[in-house]
Amino acid sequence: MADHPYDVLMAYSGGKDSSYTLLVLKREYKLKVLALTFNNGFLSPAAMRNMQTITEALGIDHLMVSPSKEELFRAFRKSARSLLYPMRALERASAICNTCMNLVKSYLLKTAIEMSIPIIAYGWSPGQAPIHASVIRWNSSMIRQMQSAVVSAFSTMGGEDLIAYLPGERHFRILDEANGPGGMGLHNVHPLAFLEYSEERILEEIRNLRWEPPQDTDSNSTNCLLNSLGIKVHLEQFGFHPYALEIAGLVREGHMSREAGLQKLSLSPDERVIREVEERLGIRE
Repeated sequence: MADHPYDVLMAYSGGKDSSYTLLVLKREYKLKVLALTFNNGFLSPAAMRNMQTITEALGIDHLMVSPSKEELFRAFRKSARSLLYPMRALERASAICNTCMNLVKSYLLKTAIEMSIPIIAYGWSPGQAPIHASVIRWNSSMIRQMQSAVVSAFSTMGGEDLIAYLPGERHFRILDEANGPGGMGLHNVHPLAFLEYSEERILEEIRNLRWEPPQDTDSNSTNCLLNSLGIKVHLEQFGFHPYALEIAGLVREGHMSREAGLQKLSLSPDERVIREVEERLGIRE
């Protein structure tokens, strides 16, 4: 991984935090960034417009991968009503979001290894990625351990075809070489965990690039329509909001007022959006 065409592979959703992270990586750190979007079939049309607006404004190369909707939707249907993940994973995200993010993280690992990109960046808030987890150096044994649980969940939900989006033995061999003497290795970085975080400042900065707040998503997402269904199902199954821990972390660290946090958690997902998502997934009763 010595000769790399890009410095950073950025997981880009078109949301406010990932858009701001792109801005920071390009303008403040002067890095060559490749933005990669994993299209789960439920990206907000507004988020799609924001992606094009931001990447063009910053002059950033942008790739989008769109897996078969049949395979993805089957996985989301199974995730909605099955206990596929341990409670520790469900404390911070719904089962639907766990399935989606497992695919996103796995595909970024695979792509970064294949393209010899030494850094994978995410636009996670300090509530999602605490400071002690803001920089991680990957090795093949870590990825194998993580992926074994993902493969098990995908196999249970009948999503064996989705395993093709995960790193394989060839990628582990490449990564082992990159971690050898003189190699750059591969790191995960969550810049917003150690940079000053202010939602007001973030919105101001990206609005200067003509980013527009979506009007078709819930209060906890600025990019994904599927999130509303994930919240609804999570509340029904477990009785607590899947964003509660993230928002609590932001409040404790002074990034958000308690009142603002409670307001985010109290707003109900749009039933119209949930109905449309359920119809597309084929689970509308």
